[in-house]
Amino acid sequence: MDALHAITLGDVLREHRRSRPAHLAVVDGEVRRTFFELDERVNRLAHALAAEGVGPGERVLWLGQNSARIVELLLAAAKLGAMCCPANWRQTADEIAFVIDDLAPRVIVWQEDEVGDAVRAARSLASAPATWLRHDTDDTDLDGYEAFLATGKSDDLEEPVDPSTPLLLIYTAAFGGRPNAAMLSHRACIEQGIVYGHFTGASGDDVYLNSGPMFHLGTLMHLLATFVFGGTNVFVPRVDGETLCRVIEAERCTGAFLVGPIFEQILAADPDGRYDLSSLRTVPAGRDWNARTGRDPSPWAAAPGGYGQTEAVGMMTFSCLALGAIGTHGRTSPLLQVRVVDEDGSDVADGEPGEIVTRGPTVMNGYWNRPEENAHRARGGWHHTNDLGRREADGSITFVGPKTRMIKSAAENIYPVEVEQCIAAHDAVVECAILGVPDERWVQSVKAIVVLREGATITPDELVEHCRSRIASYKKPRTIEFVDALPRNGWAVDYDALDAEFGGGNYPGGSVPSA
Repeated sequence: MDALHAITLGDVLREHRRSRPAHLAVVDGEVRRTFFELDERVNRLAHALAAEGVGPGERVLWLGQNSARIVELLLAAAKLGAMCCPANWRQTADEIAFVIDDLAPRVIVWQEDEVGDAVRAARSLASAPATWLRHDTDDTDLDGYEAFLATGKSDDLEEPVDPSTPLLLIYTAAFGGRPNAAMLSHRACIEQGIVYGHFTGASGDDVYLNSGPMFHLGTLMHLLATFVFGGTNVFVPRVDGETLCRVIEAERCTGAFLVGPIFEQILAADPDGRYDLSSLRTVPAGRDWNARTGRDPSPWAAAPGGYGQTEAVGMMTFSCLALGAIGTHGRTSPLLQVRVVDEDGSDVADGEPGEIVTRGPTVMNGYWNRPEENAHRARGGWHHTNDLGRREADGSITFVGPKTRMIKSAAENIYPVEVEQCIAAHDAVVECAILGVPDERWVQSVKAIVVLREGATITPDELVEHCRSRIASYKKPRTIEFVDALPRNGWAVDYDALDAEFGGGNYPGGSVPSA
């Protein structure tokens, strides 16, 4: 390791302590801590963890909802060269037990409120030994987080840590029948924080509300950007409209993790506008919303989104880099290279679909304890995303869909998103999902699950004809089912549930990954 040119996430905290000691770093309910105070606690926690055997390469697991303590654990792990995993608290006991045994963490911090039953059941099922600390308990509880932290010394650990080593573990798609933890390095977290922060206009004056789940990069990307730029991170345990309104007003939050259902919850909790939400800078989201909040002037707000994966700390392309471009998912992040390749790893022609591959400093170190999968994903010196996309004639990128959901009809490859976009363009349609249904003659046939607009009527034959006139005939659905709503897994369409209900399967890419 070249110490002269190295910086870890722990070093970022050390510098914030020196350069902005009195600036507010975290807010969590009644807890308010400056960068100086945060670093003092992180040092104590790091010493306490070290006494439990947490050192380079060891794992610490968080089983609870959003909390500033996740940041403390992450930064303490950073100073020790260890790894921290905030796990999905919505999982079942069996799923949590799998994570415990898969990671074999030295220390597990868990929560009683809302998730205690599942965690205790998982503890009885798992075989990996660990030190268990409850975080939502009285400070005098000897098995509690605060009592544990208090056993550590406040002086800094000047242990050398290589910034290329993994720090953050995030479980992602369950390909191969099991979830897999992407290992994200110090360098990946810091550099994505800088790039994402640049596009979102992050600064030390930001007050970011972590209202999305912290086991998801959608929230963590902005948390990291806010932290790297020296802003304030605010935490709520979970989404609740009334709580969000109160916290935004009280802390003068400038940003938050907001998607459609959260907008709706906030408006429902504040129908008369009694909360002052004017500090919040957001994208336009309807007349009522726009009248209450400030406008976000950042490049990100002009064209939010792009294409990304947990395996690259989130965004790999940015829509704001491609205003007016052909591609629907922007252009490549300044830190990455992106190619679109065939099965042999050769570039396909512009406009032709192929697998998206990438390399650069934000790409993961691999999946925890998955050597065969890692070798396969990193073949040829490129991270193979297992996603399909197109490089358009102007160099921009269009994400097509997961490779595992490609539909095979005889010798033809059909990409569901293309058919979905075609059907959704009909005035009578709200949304639709395309499935591949096993077919003895054709391998698969195309089935469309369609939600119509209220009061609209259309026959299956009319929708098929609509597709025939716009896309190649072999891509059109053979059968169509009308439903009142599509099932959701979080905010994404639950294709696994649709396959189970309507007979989808036999995808050439293998089993469909769950969200």
